[in-house]
Amino acid sequence: MTTATLTLKDEFPGLSDGWHYLDTAATAQKPQAVIDATVNALGRDYATVHRGVYARSAEMTLAFESARRRSAAFVGGAEEEIVFTRGATEAINLVAQTWGVANLKAGDRILVSMLEHHSNIVPWQLLRERTGVEIDVCPLTAEGAIDLDAAEAMLTPAHKLVAFAHVSNVLGGVLDVRRAADLAHGVGALLLIDGCQAAPRIALDMAALDCDFYVFSAHKLYGPTGIGALWARKALLDAMPPWQGGGAMIDRVTFEKTTFAPAPQRFEAGTPMIVEALGMAAAMDWLAGVGLDRAERHERELAAKLRDVLRKRNDVTVFGPEDSVGIVSFAIDGVHPHDLGTILDEEGPDGQRVAIRAGHHCAQPLMDHLGVPATARASFGLYSDESDIEALLKGIERTRRIFG
Repeated sequence: MTTATLTLKDEFPGLSDGWHYLDTAATAQKPQAVIDATVNALGRDYATVHRGVYARSAEMTLAFESARRRSAAFVGGAEEEIVFTRGATEAINLVAQTWGVANLKAGDRILVSMLEHHSNIVPWQLLRERTGVEIDVCPLTAEGAIDLDAAEAMLTPAHKLVAFAHVSNVLGGVLDVRRAADLAHGVGALLLIDGCQAAPRIALDMAALDCDFYVFSAHKLYGPTGIGALWARKALLDAMPPWQGGGAMIDRVTFEKTTFAPAPQRFEAGTPMIVEALGMAAAMDWLAGVGLDRAERHERELAAKLRDVLRKRNDVTVFGPEDSVGIVSFAIDGVHPHDLGTILDEEGPDGQRVAIRAGHHCAQPLMDHLGVPATARASFGLYSDESDIEALLKGIERTRRIFG
């Protein structure tokens, strides 16, 4: 364990001695810088935004819109292309219920993949019920990555949208987004990318990726819950109708007619997530300061080490591509993942406890494809180190002894 890692881990008050947190893919622990920014926003600096004429309200408005600019810079976009949402799930639903309803009809098709999170499946099914669009499912390669060769063969001019995960929340594989964009655009379709697992560990550049919609959640990237963002091309946002009505998203209201604010404000009805936006911006600043390249390299190395050790066991099945980033899903013969997770959370003889995720990870179609009801998932963050892997392996050995 290096001094740099120790120093970084010390920035996270939620990481107590003897507790090894390997559930970062579900939600990341928060560094003190984010906690401080959130506390100050909720206390010392708190005021409403976009409404008050008094000084603190004006200052908070500037801070709130600065958070939008910082969010745009984080993904390599422009501030007028960032819509604040409650998270990636709401961002996908926003696209489905605005762009989708306005542009899709019976006979049109949407392509998703076998490994998608439910949040990138269910909104399109709801849209199907409303508009009659059809949904196709792209298969995976033998290694567990989205099969872009298969996608190329499946895509037709009837496809209007492709919706893929940048990084699988179960398998950790990384999508070649630029190739996916080229394939989608080649048939006239748009590309939506679920970036929840990519944003905390891969440097983003919307121009280089060339997608049309990109969504992410703050709590995955060391920020607060309850906020995320939709990035979308400005021309698309300008053409999309609002999906919720209320304050802040209007230009002028009369009982006869209402006109709406320009994008992105058109999609942010009501008092916004002020505190959360400032917390998300602080998390992005912190993460950018540490370095996304460092994050990706660090988490790839840890995932590779864990995969290598687990693969040597004859009672463990490891899922996903060899080059997965930050996420390792596996199953132990004769041990249900829930039992493993429960035993790992019990304090061992050395006083260590390990937190992993056990279940279907909101990816039940993928579990069906893998032929298992659930998997155990260890997921890393910038604060993770080899001691976490060691504690997990000791916990697995303890579990095997319990199960004989």
